[in-house]
This record gives sequence, C-alpha cells and structure tokens, in this order.
Amino acid sequence: MSTPRPRPWRGVLVATALPLRDDLSVDYDRYAEHCAWLVDNGCDGVVPNGSLGEYQVLTPEERAKVVETAVAAIGGARVMPGVAAYGSAEARRWAEQARDAGCAAVMLLPPNAYRADERSVLAHYAEVAKAGVPVVAYNNPIDTKVDLVPELLAELHGEGYVQAVKEFSGDVRRAYRLAELAPELDLLIGADDVLLELAIAGAKGWVAGYPNALPAASVELYRAAVDGDLDTARHLYGQLHPLLRWDSRVEFVQAIKLSMDIVGRPGGACRPPRVPLLPAQEAAVRAATEKAVAAGLV
Repeated sequence: MSTPRPRPWRGVLVATALPLRDDLSVDYDRYAEHCAWLVDNGCDGVVPNGSLGEYQVLTPEERAKVVETAVAAIGGARVMPGVAAYGSAEARRWAEQARDAGCAAVMLLPPNAYRADERSVLAHYAEVAKAGVPVVAYNNPIDTKVDLVPELLAELHGEGYVQAVKEFSGDVRRAYRLAELAPELDLLIGADDVLLELAIAGAKGWVAGYPNALPAASVELYRAAVDGDLDTARHLYGQLHPLLRWDSRVEFVQAIKLSMDIVGRPGGACRPPRVPLLPAQEAAVRAATEKAVAAGLV
C-alpha cells in the first residue's frame, strides 16, 4: 500500500504581512518572530510573498530572504511561499528557490501580465510544476482578470500540475462543482469573509489574512466550522466578520496591518504605491479591532 502524500497546505496557513522599518526596509527579525508567534497561537503555517506580503514591491534578494527567514523560524514543512511572476520561467525559478530552501509546497497565480487564455494557463502551470514541488493554484479573477473556473482547475489537477486551489472568487457555489469534477483537489478558503460558507462546503484549509492580528480566535473559528460546530462558528463569525470583510477590499494590506498595530503586533506602513487608509477607513478598522479586543478575541 502506498503512503498517502502529505498535504502541507491543509489547516490554517497565514498569508503573512511583512514588517517594515521606518525607512521601509524589511525587518527580518520581527518577521521571524511573527511567523513563530502565529504557529505558537495555533496556526498551521505561513504563506510568505503573497499580496499581503507585498511581494510585488520586493527586490529579488528581499523576496528570497523572506522565504529563508520563514523556514528558519518555523521549518520548511510549514512554509508555502507565493511564487507568482509575470513570466513562467521566473515563477519556476521562485518555485525552485522555495524547494531548495526546504518548503513543502508553493502557491501560484495564473499568468497575470495579460488576460491569458486556457492554453496559456495550462502551459504556465506545467512549466512551474517542473520544479518538482507541489503547487497550490491561486484563483483571484478580481485582481488577475484570469478566472480558474472549476472545469479548468479540474484539467490542471488531472494533468498533475496542481494539488489544491486557494479560491478567492467569492462564489461559494464553485466548491460543489469542484468536488464533482476533481474530488481529490483540495479546496482552500481564499477570502476571509466567506470562511464559514466554504468550510461547510468541504474546504480543507484556509489561506488566511486576519490571523495576522487575531490568530487564536481565527483558528478557533476555522476549527469549529470544519468540525461542524456551527453554534460556535456562527457566533465567532458574526463577531469577526466586520474585520474579515476587509480581506476582500482593495485596502486589505493597510487594514490588516493597522489591526496588527492595535493588538501589539508588527504591522506598520506599506511600501508605495500603497498609501495610508483614509480617515474614515482607519476609523472603521480601528473601531472593529477594538471591539474584537474588548470581546476577548485577542
């Protein structure tokens, strides 16, 4: 009998925000501490170099060191870096870098330099799969304008190019279609504000944003949802949803970093072209975070 293949993307994997110093250089020591703190608070791993980690505005040296820092802090089995790039060859190189650093899986957006067709998507994932590390697809048609619909995901999985998908479309109906077309493809919750709906639909993991600020309560919510404890899950979901919905807004990085600042975590500023929240936005995030703190969710 063959040994079941490990699935390191299951559970709560936090798309980590990246601490920056006042001069906007990367604070690797605080990032290492943050990764360890998340695991100590019940999270299963981290996803560095996602959009929340501002990978688009990092130098190649910074991007590689972020991965190496996370692996050194918590071990490669708990680290699933984003390897998105405009070119397939570059994305493959990032997958190879993650593999060589000891990571057990990587997360990959479809081609997003243009509105790629199905053949281009298949070729992109085929190229990155050559790195020999399991790939989790990331479907974010809102930002990339390329939609990994269930039929296309089933084909990618059937070819052996992807093993799971971070689903960010917001369309919870897709969970059931995916289960029909590709039952062995793991569905991961990709947007914080549809966590309960996708957990009920059979999600096997959560690539999460708000646990950067509220890990213990977020993990409790996820575990209750996937275990079918709907009374607990609905109560926590209602308390956290005013914050979770920021994960699906343009200002999600700034919002999550502000919440981190409020609860005493290393949030801080973002690199341009991101700009600070507007006063009304900041007030809304601050009020929701302080309410969560008062409710004992930190």
